[in-house]
Amino acid sequence: MGGEVSPPVLTWICGSWRHKIFLNDVFEEGIQRLEVMSEENDDKLRDQIAQLMADGLETQTEPYPEDNNQFEEILDELRKLGDDDLVGKLKVSGFVNQPYGEDQARCLECMYYLVHRKWCDLPELAVPVEPEWWCRLWRI
Repeated sequence: MGGEVSPPVLTWICGSWRHKIFLNDVFEEGIQRLEVMSEENDDKLRDQIAQLMADGLETQTEPYPEDNNQFEEILDELRKLGDDDLVGKLKVSGFVNQPYGEDQARCLECMYYLVHRKWCDLPELAVPVEPEWWCRLWRI
């Protein structure tokens, strides 16, 4: 009972031919394709956001939330927007394409920033970002 475990196989018969697919191979290839597609989509959306800000998109950088209640108020505003309202999300959250404030805070130091994906993981935003950008939902 100490032999090798065989990978899961999907077998079907079509006419007189027997077909086999090793599911691990299909799964791994599918995941790799999805990761590439996701990265390409993130890059396109990040470029679109960068262009909006470069073109002078005015966002609401103030007031910066000083406590959890004010932070939640901004999140409530974001929740009222549609998932596909990118410009609305950027305006309400106060995105800028450079470090901001006295401390020159930026996404790179924010607790919601995913470094390897260059992504804001705050559920109400969930957008690709550059490490040098900032928004008023920034948190350590």
